[in-house]
Amino acid sequence: MFGLGMQEIVVIALIVLLLFGGKKIPELMKGLGKGVRSFKDGMNELDAADTKKADDKQDEVTK
Repeated sequence: MFGLGMQEIVVIALIVLLLFGGKKIPELMKGLGKGVRSFKDGMNELDAADTKKADDKQDEVTK
């Protein structure tokens, strides 16, 4: 994972725990998950719009 070993991941996790505390981390992860989900939904909408545009263009060419 990004060229990080297990020791580096543990150190990063400990630093995050010290900075934000145990009670704040679940809230941060929930917010991060919502952000990722929103980003994926936006990308899917763009893909759908591009596909529709390409289909419409193809229909114009075949007419």
